[in-house]
Amino acid sequence: MIISASRRTDIPAFYGEWFINRIREGYFYRVNPFNPKQVKRISLLPEDVDVIVFWTKNPKNMMRNLEILDQLGYNYYFQYTLNDYPKLFEAKLPSLEERIDTFIELSCKIGNSKVVWRYDPIIISDKTPTEYHIERFEKISSQLKGHAERVVISFLDMYAKLNSKFKKIQHENNFKIYDIALPSYRERLINFAKELKGIADNANLDVFTCSEKVDLREYGINHRSCIDTDLINRIFNMNIKYKKDKNQREGCLCNESVDVGMYNSCLHECSYCYANLSHKAVIANFGKHDMYSGILIGSYDGSVVEDEKAKVENDEGEQLKIPGL
Repeated sequence: MIISASRRTDIPAFYGEWFINRIREGYFYRVNPFNPKQVKRISLLPEDVDVIVFWTKNPKNMMRNLEILDQLGYNYYFQYTLNDYPKLFEAKLPSLEERIDTFIELSCKIGNSKVVWRYDPIIISDKTPTEYHIERFEKISSQLKGHAERVVISFLDMYAKLNSKFKKIQHENNFKIYDIALPSYRERLINFAKELKGIADNANLDVFTCSEKVDLREYGINHRSCIDTDLINRIFNMNIKYKKDKNQREGCLCNESVDVGMYNSCLHECSYCYANLSHKAVIANFGKHDMYSGILIGSYDGSVVEDEKAKVENDEGEQLKIPGL
């Protein structure tokens, strides 16, 4: 079993102590986001967990606990999102310099194959045109040279909930977002892809797309996955058989995993995030967090179902049509 920690919130940044407590207890409760009364107990015992995949923008608080995972024999790696956006898009992150330093520190600690740089989502707008990204991508990649093996890119997907949010942001800040994946921008996309590929090559980075409809293989950018069976088998000397995660969107090639997170709980509150409905919901849920609870938000002492038959969990886009927790 692969544990995803987490597509739905930044566990290393805000809930690392809770996660380590769950490791010590050997289980957590997974709540179906479409039916909060439907709960399943999931083992976190070392013999039941093949790999833990951490998703984060700031793992600093988690790093001091990695020795515990090492001592218990867990395999793990990090998906580390590192962008350089205006405060309009990422208002609550530490400075870029601090996040790069943390990336390098983590890479030196656990190995550069176990820290995947994510440059996503790529937002093309009046404020962040392709030239903006080329400059930032080159700056970051040059500093990460030798500290990562791969970089994953993806373009902003304007889900229904994000569309309404961004319409308001664009109106209030007088700028426009462009979908560079549209056929009308094809030449611009090709030139952009070639630039990114060249920069990645100079930094000895393999560059891949994630969950993208656009095909950039002709320009040296292949389509891969974030929970990547081939990567896992290589860096941990394992032989996991690939099984596509049916709960992700069609273009996602990720291996099947179990997510420990819950929506409406990430305090980064990036404007492009699909996992938060509102600031009010995030603050309310964070106030319910108990680091000793079996679930991330609130507490649970009721019955546990072994067979979940409600609507499937989906960590992309339209899953936001869920009740608040």
